[in-house]
Amino acid sequence: MSTMEMPREISSRRRTKDRAFSIALWACVVIALVPLLLIVYRVVRLGLAAVSVSLFAHTALPASFPGGGMKQAFLGTGMIVGLAVVISIPLGVLTGIYLSEYGSGRVAGVVRFTAEILLSIPSIVAGAFIWALVVVALGNFSALAAGIALTVLMWPIMARATEEVLRLVPTELREGGLALGYPRWRVILRIVLPTAGAGVFTAIMLAVARGLGETAPVLLTALGNDFVNTDPLKPTDAVPLRVYNYAQSAYPAWRALAWGGALMLLVGVLVLSVTARVLSIRQQRRMR
Repeated sequence: MSTMEMPREISSRRRTKDRAFSIALWACVVIALVPLLLIVYRVVRLGLAAVSVSLFAHTALPASFPGGGMKQAFLGTGMIVGLAVVISIPLGVLTGIYLSEYGSGRVAGVVRFTAEILLSIPSIVAGAFIWALVVVALGNFSALAAGIALTVLMWPIMARATEEVLRLVPTELREGGLALGYPRWRVILRIVLPTAGAGVFTAIMLAVARGLGETAPVLLTALGNDFVNTDPLKPTDAVPLRVYNYAQSAYPAWRALAWGGALMLLVGVLVLSVTARVLSIRQQRRMR
């Protein structure tokens, strides 16, 4: 009869090290959370006072008049982000499919390396690049140029996240589809993408959350507008740009509107990020 070896007792020195390391980790978490909570508290406290119907229903008023709103900024943000989404979703999802299903050569390596580089570049660099490429070519600032600038920031997030999500789909599903006689493109369209659908949607929302709050690319490409504009080829206002301008103002009414706009941006980014996180958790459970 074989005897089982008794587990060795953990020495008190190792226990002390483990506890010290755990305390250090929790301390780092608290240090990271404190500034975030302070920022959220201040934005909510000052922003709630400015949230009203006029914030969404009226345009900007001269500084000497009380009231006014940011209607043109909200509509402009919707148009700019909408253009960026229309451009970046096909590019990002198709790039992710290519990298996951076909990308094994030198071209795929270049595409993957380009996406990783774009993930880390400062947003103002993307804005300056599109300013030189689009704004100068068109001869004026526009919502289209701002949408393209946000696409430069959103596309690599979608591409890399989509690639990683598609790689989680079991190979057996692909092999089963091919064994039934489906061509490879149809297996991807009918089996792979529906299986990873929640993860792809999560990647899209994370990219939109990134582009929603960007100020520098919009400042260099959209310029801003005090009036409602629906023409994508003309200067357009945006919430981050209006917050940036009003926050520097000496007039209390404009600064109050800036806090209201900042609160709306915070809520939008928070909703997108939390929803993306929930979908990501569900996707991971489905893949297990």
